[in-house]
Amino acid sequence: MHHPILPPPPSPTTPTNPPRQAQALAAMNGHTIEFATDFQMGVTNRTPEFLSKFPLGKVPAFESADGDLHLTEGQAIARYAAESGPRAAQLVGGDAKTRAIIEQWSCFAEQELAGNLLPPLLMCVFKMAPWDEARYNQCVANFERAAKRVELALQGGRRFLVGEEITMADVMVVGVLQVAARFVMDKEMIQGLKEVERYVREIMEVKEVKEAFGAPEFCEKRVRGG
Repeated sequence: MHHPILPPPPSPTTPTNPPRQAQALAAMNGHTIEFATDFQMGVTNRTPEFLSKFPLGKVPAFESADGDLHLTEGQAIARYAAESGPRAAQLVGGDAKTRAIIEQWSCFAEQELAGNLLPPLLMCVFKMAPWDEARYNQCVANFERAAKRVELALQGGRRFLVGEEITMADVMVVGVLQVAARFVMDKEMIQGLKEVERYVREIMEVKEVKEAFGAPEFCEKRVRGG
């Protein structure tokens, strides 16, 4: 059904993980995703063949098996994977209200969680941005604020963000939170996020999620630069 997403999926430490999120969602629908093994960033995505399908040269990029569909933007790719199979109604919602709430959480994962997690990782892990203590502190504070919103939604031991079954919302949110757990959501922060910690551990035990992301890891001390 699906092939390929370019480039190959990043490591589980990449903040947004769109190929891995799509991989998990596709698997829930009984499908697999093939990844290009010969992709070279800055080379493959600048070739005429690639640009004829994806004019901006953006990645991740998705081509359907029949070559009829070409997508960029990780959230769109993940949504297509979620909607393409027998569990579509569960994963994206069976009515307009549920679909809107799931979409809200998916956008939240990208904008509020990943958007604030990425700058500290670029500074301290990937070394792709200069150290800026003020920006680092602001992003960590913004991320913690966003994580507390998830904490609130999970009060009372709720297992899922929407309804009583796993949905795209959970896959998108946990896809970012599991990265944060490795680098930013340290022992100090997690004291105020006990429901989030439980939630991440439980969702990552779901077979398809575990196969895509691996086992969760929680850091003792958050990464810093300087």
